[in-house]
Amino acid sequence: MKHILGSGWQVKPAGGATGEAYIAQYGEEKIFLKRNSSPFLAVLSAEGIVPKLLWTKRLENGDVITAQHWLNGRELKAAEMNQQPVAQLLSKIHRSQELLSMLRRIGIQPLTPDAVLDELKNRTYKNIKFQAEIQPYLDYLSSHIEDMRTDQFVVCHGDVNHNNWLITEDEKLYLIDWDGAVIADPALDLAMLLYWYVPDEEWDKWLRSYGVPMTTALKTRMHWYIVAQTIESIYWHCERNQEQQANYWMNYLVQLNKQILH
Repeated sequence: MKHILGSGWQVKPAGGATGEAYIAQYGEEKIFLKRNSSPFLAVLSAEGIVPKLLWTKRLENGDVITAQHWLNGRELKAAEMNQQPVAQLLSKIHRSQELLSMLRRIGIQPLTPDAVLDELKNRTYKNIKFQAEIQPYLDYLSSHIEDMRTDQFVVCHGDVNHNNWLITEDEKLYLIDWDGAVIADPALDLAMLLYWYVPDEEWDKWLRSYGVPMTTALKTRMHWYIVAQTIESIYWHCERNQEQQANYWMNYLVQLNKQILH
């Protein structure tokens, strides 16, 4: 990374699961560098959804390095996720035609419930440990697939964990880490955020800030996606031999039982 910036810059890893992010500093100036980040980072920057993009450079090996303005701030706490600015920013993202057009231009196809279910079924054959326990939930997903039909396809972040929300010292909110972005039913993002962070009795209020009413159809679709996402989490940890985390998500799936199994 140093040869890209020139002499005098100090570069250190920024952490994260991929190991592809860095912090570079020259005196008082700091920038955030990432290797092969989302190709529509420029649009996200222009929309004010991520910190300002400073430049992009393509290396001889084909890798692309992006540099963003470094902002002093912190991750949102889990307890802060039910606040109005979170709902309003997610609403802005889901309503952005610029983001949607960009993802379509780079060849991203809509992620359908059928594709989600097919992928989970394929992974079931490779994950023996929880096959019997997970099968009733796969049956639930299959039996409710017709309830998932919608003409709403928007840009979804795909991982609205509180760790991906950055609030700056001047109270500006950003949603970062867009490597898993998809075109999908907005219920995909809403399910994770509401189930994980917002008490049931506050869903109506939160969704009003987001800009839609709570309907039976939306609630059904969110139920479906939270089950699918939880199964995916179980498999993800199983595939990495992370037994404790896999057990955590299996227990979470069981706790959903009364709400989703009829």
